Amino acid sequence: MVLNMRLAGLRNTSLLDFPDRISAVVFTRGCNFSCGYCHNSQLIPMKAPPGDEDLPEDIFFSFLEKRRDLLDGVTITGGEPTLQPDLKDFIVKIREKHNLQIKLDTNGTDSKKIIELLEDGLLEYIAMDVKLGLDSYPLLAPKGVIPEIKKSVELIKNSNIDYEFRATVVPGMHDEKELNEIGRIVEGAEKFFIQNFRPVNTLDPKLRESRTFAPSELKKFKYVMENYVSKVKIRN
Repeated sequence: MVLNMRLAGLRNTSLLDFPDRISAVVFTRGCNFSCGYCHNSQLIPMKAPPGDEDLPEDIFFSFLEKRRDLLDGVTITGGEPTLQPDLKDFIVKIREKHNLQIKLDTNGTDSKKIIELLEDGLLEYIAMDVKLGLDSYPLLAPKGVIPEIKKSVELIKNSNIDYEFRATVVPGMHDEKELNEIGRIVEGAEKFFIQNFRPVNTLDPKLRESRTFAPSELKKFKYVMENYVSKVKIRN
């Protein structure tokens, strides 16, 4: 069965994306957000840009077959993977054919798909980006996503798998007040990662000249988030 998946690329091996596992990373095409600071901005459109093309599904599964004894899992990222119509069948195929564990990266805007994957036991790890405080979400996201964000956060917090929430912090967009707002969204979570913005390949060309946060600024954000989350770490 040929699946309806728009695969944009593949990273053969990662020791960082899937905690405590060696994983391949597959990138899906298409995102329903328009974050100016996105460093995978070429993945936002659902169609491949001129000069690029999708990764054929058979090439991806052939790669997994060749790496059968070298990988523990697959990280599915994007773009936004939950936009893919056949995401569930894609995960089932990876698990059944190659016996690999799955980590999903998501922005949390499709709680129905998330709960289906969780209830069917198809994920070992889920990472959800929490972009901003709820009042600020309309700056980046389509209308009507806030209820989905809330549902997804609660689903993930109450799941029986390993998970993390995370935010990429951007000068001019995030400050201690905004981190407090994010903290209220994920309050009671086990794990939160603060990721420093990288001015590379951003959707907004102006941000390619932007600074990043200094270590001292990131530590202040960490102190804020520790009021809400048990374990807070910085990814710089």
